[in-house]
Amino acid sequence: MAKEFKLPDLGEGIHEAEVLSILVSTGQEVKEGDPILEVETDKAAVEIPSPYTGTIQKIMVKPGDTVKVNDVLMIFSNGEEAAAPEEEKPPEKREEPVTPEKEKPTGKREEHPVPEAAVRRKGGPVPASPATRRLARELGVDLQSVTPSGPAGLVTADDVRAFAKKAAEPAEAVEPAAEKPAPEQLVSVAVPALPDFTKWGPVQRIPVRSIRKATARQMTIAWTQIPHVHSQNMIDMTELEAFRRRHKAEIEAKGGKLTVTVFALKAVATALKTYPNFNATLDTEAGEIIIKNYFHIGVATNTDEGLIVPVIRDVDRKSITELAVELNDLVQRTRNRKATLEEMQGGTFTITNVGPMGGGFFGPIINYPQVAILGMGSATMQPVVRQGDKGHEIVPRLMMPIVITIDHRVLDGADAMRFMKVLIDILEDPDALLMNMI
Repeated sequence: MAKEFKLPDLGEGIHEAEVLSILVSTGQEVKEGDPILEVETDKAAVEIPSPYTGTIQKIMVKPGDTVKVNDVLMIFSNGEEAAAPEEEKPPEKREEPVTPEKEKPTGKREEHPVPEAAVRRKGGPVPASPATRRLARELGVDLQSVTPSGPAGLVTADDVRAFAKKAAEPAEAVEPAAEKPAPEQLVSVAVPALPDFTKWGPVQRIPVRSIRKATARQMTIAWTQIPHVHSQNMIDMTELEAFRRRHKAEIEAKGGKLTVTVFALKAVATALKTYPNFNATLDTEAGEIIIKNYFHIGVATNTDEGLIVPVIRDVDRKSITELAVELNDLVQRTRNRKATLEEMQGGTFTITNVGPMGGGFFGPIINYPQVAILGMGSATMQPVVRQGDKGHEIVPRLMMPIVITIDHRVLDGADAMRFMKVLIDILEDPDALLMNMI
């Protein structure tokens, strides 16, 4: 019997992907879990494993195609003769189950169906990384019982944690959700049609794909939904730069890179613990502010394809050395499109550093659904007036511009000033930074 393999739900609002390469050929025998093609989403390049053991009967896509969730990618054969078209078979002999009629709504929340590619035979192997399997053993979780959210039924570490957390919570009666009234229609303005630019000269059309499309969508959501407020200041990086230079070779010997962003990660984690409203999301439907009690910080990374934001998890629990090594590895894999989807998800705050490109003050856009973002510019030597033994004096200091952008629905300007002061106090004094290390 022929079996269709459709693009599975890749998680976190990803509805389409671009086919990068086909890793198999027609007639090839594959086993369940073997990589069969590579696709690029708006977050990462992903290898899709085979959901079946069998023979590739037909390949429905080619490199460069854009496919949507549930589009048929390949047809598999298990060695038997392919099934005849439905109209040629008597209804009573059809092997496929008849699709039941839609049930009437009960008022209860329904779970999202598991994609066809994610369905596993009972007792069969569960697609999961070694780290995820180890986590499952530590938490006492049976992987067969976990609903996967990764590509092609891959169980992720977040799936395991969520399952363990839900199992530990006492069961609560679920009441039917009250029907919500239709939102009030706001005044909208239609976007005017573009003029014919060819009237004035030759043009070139470039398709908006993958990362650039995701960036456009994410920025539109953030800018239209969040009232942005920017606060800026300067940080005297002179002492920290001297500290960085003294220890950079030691960190490089361990495979890391001691950048200003590494110190900013640690400083931000301290500020988030001090002011947890910055580590939050506004749930407008529930009318609640969700405070996250974990500190996963995204680092905006410039790549050839566009801006990507991988996430460093549990920054508050890691030393400067650990962060320097992990960040260097993650940035390199992100630029080579080798970072996983899981490594792009779960961020609670974002740092963007344009200093290496010579940037100064700028107004970064919040990474929705977060409520704040830190922007850093290039540190330059500047004349600074300071209080000396003989009164005020002008001295050269290494000064770096920083900008805090906040969601004014959750945070106020005074909050931004207090948050920024924590960052300034820590980054201007290496001893203060060391005192905040674990």
